[in-house]
Amino acid sequence: MSNPLMMNFLDGRLYKGALKNFCAPGLNCWSCPAAVLACPIGVMQAIGGSMNFSVSLYALGGVILIGLLIGRVVCGYLCPFGLFQELIYRLPTPKFKLPRGAERIKYFVLITFVLILPAAVTDYAGIGEPAFCEYICPVGTLEAGLPLLITHPELRAVLGGLFALKIAVLLIVLIGSATVERFFCRVLCPLGAMYGLLNRISFYRLSIDEKKCVGCGRCARACPMLIDPTAAPNSSECVRCDRCAADCPSKAIEIGLK
Repeated sequence: MSNPLMMNFLDGRLYKGALKNFCAPGLNCWSCPAAVLACPIGVMQAIGGSMNFSVSLYALGGVILIGLLIGRVVCGYLCPFGLFQELIYRLPTPKFKLPRGAERIKYFVLITFVLILPAAVTDYAGIGEPAFCEYICPVGTLEAGLPLLITHPELRAVLGGLFALKIAVLLIVLIGSATVERFFCRVLCPLGAMYGLLNRISFYRLSIDEKKCVGCGRCARACPMLIDPTAAPNSSECVRCDRCAADCPSKAIEIGLK
């Protein structure tokens, strides 16, 4: 949906048309050759780090509107990197559980790298750096950095420590995604953190019919985010993937607009 120009990967062209003024619902690097839409996190940092230190009401408002309507359905169905993580997790590698509280790291990433640093750390012209994009985002490295280096040899001459850091982060995320289901979504994604905050009040909700529930625990075992839907049907970690409802033998779980 947001990256249809796959042929651009062959020569490293970037689409710069009018659609780049609009944000994709999920993480989507502006510099990805296939991308026709911008990234909401990238736009927030660019506006927040401008000389006026403004808030991107368009990008923030779009995220809030989507979050209020469907919550983290974006993470479950609309984010390209979410699909990529699910494919990586199918590799035959050892599987692990996250340490308790690891999910909170993404809120630190959101506050520090998306909201504070772009406005607080500025250059000689008073313009802030897009800290999350520059130092962390593995989506940009995978979608844009590596493809552009392959198709533009002149860029390889200016590689330095920053790119090495980004490659290291990407490798950590790849290893994490192969061994922990939805590793990046659960631990590092600032956009997932924003949608998660709106999950509890979104119109697209998960509900449990307690009269039908037999307490078998199959829904909790089916959940890729390791949530017990019967205990927390609208947890901030729920990506609305519908696996719990599909696996429920008594059809006690319903998910939809309410």
